[in-house]
Parts: sequence; C-alpha cells; structure tokens
Amino acid sequence: MANNIILDKLQGVKERFVEVERLLAQPEVLSDMDKYIKLNKEFKELSPVVDAYEKYRNVLLNIDSTKQLLSTEKDEEMREMAKMELDQLVESVPDMEEEIRFLLIPKDPEDEKDAILEIRAGTGGDEASIFAGDLVRMYTKYFEEKGWKAEINSYTEGTVGGYKEIVMSVTGEGVYGTLKYESGVHRVQRVPQTETQGRVHTSAASVVVLPEAGEFDVEIKNEDIRKDTYCSSGPGGQSVNTTYSAIRLTHIPTGIIVTCQDEKSQIKNYDKALREMRTRLYNLEYQKYLDSTSAKRKTMVSTGDRSAKIRTYNYPQGRMTDHRINLTMYNLPSILDGNIQEVIDKLQMAENAERLKESNI
Repeated sequence: MANNIILDKLQGVKERFVEVERLLAQPEVLSDMDKYIKLNKEFKELSPVVDAYEKYRNVLLNIDSTKQLLSTEKDEEMREMAKMELDQLVESVPDMEEEIRFLLIPKDPEDEKDAILEIRAGTGGDEASIFAGDLVRMYTKYFEEKGWKAEINSYTEGTVGGYKEIVMSVTGEGVYGTLKYESGVHRVQRVPQTETQGRVHTSAASVVVLPEAGEFDVEIKNEDIRKDTYCSSGPGGQSVNTTYSAIRLTHIPTGIIVTCQDEKSQIKNYDKALREMRTRLYNLEYQKYLDSTSAKRKTMVSTGDRSAKIRTYNYPQGRMTDHRINLTMYNLPSILDGNIQEVIDKLQMAENAERLKESNI
C-alpha cells in the first residue's frame, strides 16, 4: 500500500491523540469520572499507534534525506555509507507498515469486557464430568497467571468428580477479548478412570464465553423478573445451609433462568445473578453479530456456532489439536496445567490476519 495512504490514516490518529490529550487536562473532564475513564482508555489505545507513526514517519524522512544526499554527494566513501544506510531504511519499511496495519484494525469494543464462563459436561457420562473439571482447573490456573479474579456463580458436581456444569464470572483486563476463542466443544481422548480394559474413550465438554454486560448495556424492569429463593445444595442434593440464600431469577419475557448459590448472603447471590441475567439478555443481541462474524472468520466459528468442535486433547499421544487453525502441540500436560497463552496468541494472530483481509488498510 502506498506510503501516503498509511500516513493519511496515521495523521488522523495523531490528531485525535492530541485532542484526547488536551481534553484529559480540562477541569470539566477531570470532574467527570466516567468521561475521564473513557478518554484515558482511548489515550492508552492510541499511544502505540502514535509511537509507530512517529517511527515510520522518521524512517520515510530519513529515506528522503539520504536520497537527497546521494544526488549531491561526490565523495565515494560517503556515498557508500549513504547507500548502506538507505538499503537498511528501505528494508525496514515493509515490516513497519505490516505492524501499523495490524494496529489500525478496529478493535471489538466487547474485547475489554469481563466475561461469564460456562463449562458443561457433554457426551461421555461420568468421564465428561471429570473432563469438565479438568478444564475448570486449566482455566483457573490460567486466570491466576493472568492476575484475573474468578468467582463461581453456580455449579452441579459430577457423581464421581468434576462438574456436570459450572458458571463463573471472570474479571480482569481484556478478559473477553482473550477468552472468546475458548467457546466451543472441547473433546478429550483418553482411558477413563472407570475403564477396566484400558480402552481409549472419547468424551466432550462445551465451553461458552459471554461478554459481561455493564449496568447501562441492558435495562431490566423489575416487573419482568421473578425471584425465587431456596437452600444452597451440595453433592447428592443435601443442603449446604439452612437459610434461603440461593437465588433463582426468571426473566419472564424471554424465559431465561439464572441461579446463584455460591455466596452465603442472599443479597450477594442476587447481585451476582442479576449481573449474569443482564449478560445473557445482552448476548441475545450480541449473538447476531457473532453469527455474521463466524461466517467470515474460522477462528470465531466457536463463538458463532457453540456446538462446533474446536479442540481435541489426546492423552495417549500427549497432543492438543486446535481444529480451527490446524494447530497441533505435543505439550498436553503443560497446556492442562494452564499454559494456554501460546494457543490463544496463535488464534489471535490468525484472526488479525483474517480481519486485515476484510479491512481496506
């Protein structure tokens, strides 16, 4: 792409960056915390683009000045040095332009949101529940590494371990933008603990990641919500406590039901359940966007079609395969121990490449 087109785009970013920097110093902005937070977030997002712009513009200016030197310089030694410098400068331009193209790709505003993570045992009976528990452990260790906070909203334990289903709220920096690649069916191939003849079985668990809606993203009318309370239950159905602290919310217009029993306080369970309800209602609309996106990007097929098989964990071979980008890695124990950042990085790179094709940058 011609240099002047990229420079025009970058100049527009630089002008907005200067404007945001000016606004952040205004007393009326400093007194409005909501506006200040939004502008400060935009400032941080624009900073790396502006840094890249300054470096890129300096390289182009140096190329022009070096060419000018070559057109007038008579000393051969100086000309040779100038040629070497010019070659290095010209060689650096394509890589800089590639980096800038990626920086200019519009970000999905949902990426910065916190997330609701659901894991449900699928085909495979007790072994599927055990595998769902393995996924919970994998993600929990990953969250600890990232410095994110995870809270359990509700869960049902498997009869021999693991979970039939579990719903968690995950908070931190850029949670949804990172975890969204995990949505889909995860398949495991291994010898179950209950298998007596050593045969390898295939089981599955589904993972769904939803961007958590903010308080102003969705309006929920009190008359549209039915609230039921009950005693929290544990394994086998026995009551964990004798107070009616667990909450079940039903959104009457849509029929969506949300439960929360993790907290001992009914008020805290209600607040967590309402947050999850808000998120599920928000995602009814967001799903339309995901459906259109998944038709374009193979990395997002899992989010647009949550029944899609995205990954296989093969224990006998020590192998993990992500089917969306044909990625195979032979470090399964490490991955199951929470070291999934490399997998997510490769999925993000693949999506960025696909988004770049869609853009006109």
